[in-house]
Amino acid sequence: MSSWPLLSLVTFLPLLGVALILILRGDEAATTRNARWIALWTSLVVMALSFVLWADFDTNSANFQFVEQGVWLPGLHIAYHMGIDGISLFFVLLSTILTPICVVASWTAITRRVKEYMIAFLVLETFMVGIFCALDFIIFYMFFEGVLIPMFLIIGVWGHGRRVYAAFKFFLYTLLGSVVMLLAILAIYFQTGTTDIVTALNHNFPPALQTWLWLAFFASFAVKVPMWPVHTWLPDAHVEAPTAGSVILAGILLKLGGYGFIRFSLPMLPDASALFAPLIYTLSVVAIIYTSLVALAQQDMKKLIAYSSVAHMGFVTIGIFTGTPEGMQGAMIQMLSHGIVSAALFLCVGVVYDRLHTLEIARYGGLVHNMPKYAFVFMLFTLASMGLPGTSGFVGEFLSMIGAFKINTWVAFLGTTGTILSACYMLYLYRRIIFGTITHDDLRAMLDLNRREVAIFAPMIAIVLWMGIYPSSFLHPMQPAITHIIQHIEAARQTAPDTSLASR
Repeated sequence: MSSWPLLSLVTFLPLLGVALILILRGDEAATTRNARWIALWTSLVVMALSFVLWADFDTNSANFQFVEQGVWLPGLHIAYHMGIDGISLFFVLLSTILTPICVVASWTAITRRVKEYMIAFLVLETFMVGIFCALDFIIFYMFFEGVLIPMFLIIGVWGHGRRVYAAFKFFLYTLLGSVVMLLAILAIYFQTGTTDIVTALNHNFPPALQTWLWLAFFASFAVKVPMWPVHTWLPDAHVEAPTAGSVILAGILLKLGGYGFIRFSLPMLPDASALFAPLIYTLSVVAIIYTSLVALAQQDMKKLIAYSSVAHMGFVTIGIFTGTPEGMQGAMIQMLSHGIVSAALFLCVGVVYDRLHTLEIARYGGLVHNMPKYAFVFMLFTLASMGLPGTSGFVGEFLSMIGAFKINTWVAFLGTTGTILSACYMLYLYRRIIFGTITHDDLRAMLDLNRREVAIFAPMIAIVLWMGIYPSSFLHPMQPAITHIIQHIEAARQTAPDTSLASR
């Protein structure tokens, strides 16, 4: 294992790119061009370093690896503590892979304040990676809240139409829940005497305190997932955000809630997680069915995909709170799969939006005639979103439902209806846009994917097929960490059998 501070490099190297962009001088055209290239090369170097993390990762260990720890506030027992396990490893990779894709996707789409836009994305990358590496609650909270600032600016400055309204709605919804989580962190500090996450994960909290802590964390993570009924900020944010902003929203920020549940709520608060598991199942099933039906009624491409994201994340929350190996592994694969597939779908929308500047589904039709490469790419990600066997979407949903079936057959049955409904709304979207006859001259003039766009989609296609055909390469590294969490839950079940996850 490398002796280099790899986690700190991966986390903070984007800020070096920010510094380089800030000192750029010259005419606007040269500055814009250089800012794009600096952002791209910085994000590519960070991605390469994250692959080094994966290559050096011990897949047989459940412990945190690449640990870095330094004194920060010694009097308060608050330290700079970083480390990753099999759960956080892939979220770091997801963050570092999507960032250069977003930079390339914005190459021609963003033409004003390009310097500031690239700075916002590099700062956002630092915060995203930091969330998944932090092993101190204060460090985690700083990164967790920090992502709101650049994303608020990306939506509010470079978005469309009602961008300011959508940005404020996104900010206020997510901030309110996070403030409640801060109270939980303070309670943990007074209970354990430290903000160290590893210490808290091994601490036996009293059942009554577990309940309040779980609800406080739930207030934050449920908004981030987002769970029904606190999902209403998401469609507005997606519709008004620029394409790359939608990619990060769907690909990374929606995973923060699921990551929080699997990192904190389940292992640290097992009794409370068992107590509230039926609530999670109910909200998740409602989200899967209700938002799928709402997606069917949409006339806006981005809104349809946004509502589909809420439904797909319902599988994640069900899988996590089953407390079974299959359910938790399925939830992890589903989050990673959704991070790539939904991001790709928003990029597909961005391709036609850049050419026609409208998101209205009815305005399109017959694109297969003059955009066959686009039709193929869109078809692949549509099928992956539906959970076609051989793609990443199938593995996550299948494992999640196996875990749910072990716990409650009704939850599994109702959750599986989401797979049928997803086929309905995704095929509806695909048919309206791709098939039929071309009825407008501007549609006939639209060009197929260019080399830059092919370069964006090619790695995403490879990942979706890789996860679908060879999922064990992703399941094996995360298995020890998930097994460790389940063993922790089982130990709690032996002391409190009536409130265990399995008994429900």
